[in-house]
Amino acid sequence: MSGIQPFRVLRAKPLWIANGVITGVLALLFTVFYVGANVDPVDHMKNLPVGLVNADKGAAAGGEQVDLGARITESIKKSTASGGKIDWKVMDEKEMKEELGKGKLYGALVVPADFTSATTALTGTATTEAPTRPTLTVLTNQSAGSVGSSLARTATTQAAESASLQVGKELTSQGGTGQAKLPAAARVLLADPAAVTVEDGHPLDSRSGLGMTAFYYALVLVVVGMLSANVISGQVDHALGYTHNDMGPLRLRRPLIRATRVQTLAVGSTLMAGLSLLMGSLVMVGAVGLMGMHAAHLPLLWLFSVCAIAVSGIGALTLLAVFGTPGMLVVTLVFIGMAVPTANAATPIQALPGFYRFLAEFEPLRQITGGIRSILYYDAQADAGLTRGWVMMAAGLAAAALFGFGMTSWYDRKGLHRIPSEAEPEKVASV
Repeated sequence: MSGIQPFRVLRAKPLWIANGVITGVLALLFTVFYVGANVDPVDHMKNLPVGLVNADKGAAAGGEQVDLGARITESIKKSTASGGKIDWKVMDEKEMKEELGKGKLYGALVVPADFTSATTALTGTATTEAPTRPTLTVLTNQSAGSVGSSLARTATTQAAESASLQVGKELTSQGGTGQAKLPAAARVLLADPAAVTVEDGHPLDSRSGLGMTAFYYALVLVVVGMLSANVISGQVDHALGYTHNDMGPLRLRRPLIRATRVQTLAVGSTLMAGLSLLMGSLVMVGAVGLMGMHAAHLPLLWLFSVCAIAVSGIGALTLLAVFGTPGMLVVTLVFIGMAVPTANAATPIQALPGFYRFLAEFEPLRQITGGIRSILYYDAQADAGLTRGWVMMAAGLAAAALFGFGMTSWYDRKGLHRIPSEAEPEKVASV
């Protein structure tokens, strides 16, 4: 009968209800966060920043100065103004390259300097030779995120093709009977004069995972910090004698050392800060040294990695200290469930529903990804996400300290000790 006794707990309805509610809510929340954020990025897309460059110098045609580049850029801005999906940033070529090199644009459309002259030349083609088409150049930016770059490429290509048809319509209507003398190939080409070419606006090294290594590296830092917090929390409790430690079939126990909740959190945080030096070093060795990930600014990458692990770990320790056993579920939701969809990596923030954009403002993974992306792809430029990364990590650490030590101090003052002071300390043998 003794072998059956433990299974009798399965008859207890509260056991089924409590675990059913917790696991069910967890399953639902992860579904909402992951699927809900990515189910329709095109429909949710709003104000995706894309550069619009008019380098066209214009040309004389029919006794007057013509600037088709200006017409195209104005037509593109008007045609997409009502939808609000693309935020066209009108700028020159130098500014566009700088913005692409900081990840502030997901792509760009460039009207070249000879666009008007090449287009108007089509109306004068009187030979049977295939006329040369003017080009509109679509620039992509995988460093800002592959999905965002793809969305920008699709929208920009469609805008360029529509603009070409509009220019062709204007040229056809203005040509009159003179177009009848043109070869058939030239007349067909005149209806859709521009060729749309696609180029990489900010090329990355082949060992950069098509612009995704920054996200995965940042995710490793957050996960390492989160899981280490769980390990450190358990080991500190064991060292203080509050819990036993099962090592296979062995159960190790230590004498009880009474500690306040504030002291316990301080011990765990100190351990996390110290061990972050080791973990940050090993993460970089594994990614760069063993896996060959392309990386520059290695000292800065190491320092940022160490700090990211420390801040994530101390934040997780805070939640464990304040919420106790349910704290691990809260940690999982904060650092993984809500963080991955809002990291501005797989899906750009501009293509997320409003609620997720709100989460992205403070979710730690988004801030850390931005800092790592700046270091890996943008020459560690401060305004490419590095400054925001440092500032938000500092703010997160301060918030964790205030919340964690504030709440545990309140618990201590209220006498909510882990082992009540009036209880007889458990007598255990030291190991």
